[in-house]
Amino acid sequence: MGVIGTVSPGFFGRRRAKAPDLPPGQYLTEDFPVLSAGPTPRISTEAWSFGITTETGEVRRWNWAEFNALAMERPTVDLHCVTKWSKLGTTWEGVPLETLLAGVETSAEYAVAESYGGYTTNLPLEDLLDGKAWIAVRYDGEPITPAHGGPARLLVPHLYFWKSAKWVRGIRLLNDDEPGFWESVGYHNYGDPWREQRYWGD
Repeated sequence: MGVIGTVSPGFFGRRRAKAPDLPPGQYLTEDFPVLSAGPTPRISTEAWSFGITTETGEVRRWNWAEFNALAMERPTVDLHCVTKWSKLGTTWEGVPLETLLAGVETSAEYAVAESYGGYTTNLPLEDLLDGKAWIAVRYDGEPITPAHGGPARLLVPHLYFWKSAKWVRGIRLLNDDEPGFWESVGYHNYGDPWREQRYWGD
């Protein structure tokens, strides 16, 4: 997600009363709203690559063919946007982060996801492991469209959706936390939807 400037129809979904899968303050939508920061980056799969950079500067990188040759999972997850819409039961296909981090020597505790277009968002490294996060390349059985972050996006469904960086091109591992784009301008540093961690002080 980038700067909230574009909102698709369905942004204002209906309230779902007493929904056990809906965090507090959220509205259910059946659509898939698009929120983006200016022009949508359009990255061809020929030009795309994804890299993990350790805190010592070591880089492990995959091109599109190498990445798609990795074992993928098909998680079905709920999405919760800080702008209060939630979409339940979405199905993706992607590579779990623990697969990409296997064999990477690091003692880092933090990570920053970096996107084509310059967007960044930070997370504790442990929030990318143990089946919590993927680099997704397909949504609902189809390639992810550029509007939704294709050809690949980070998927971290247990946090607000701004943490699931669109157009992702890499993960940078760090010893110290480094706020990303939204976190630097007032959004919560962690972003747990079940605790309504939307902004500083929440």
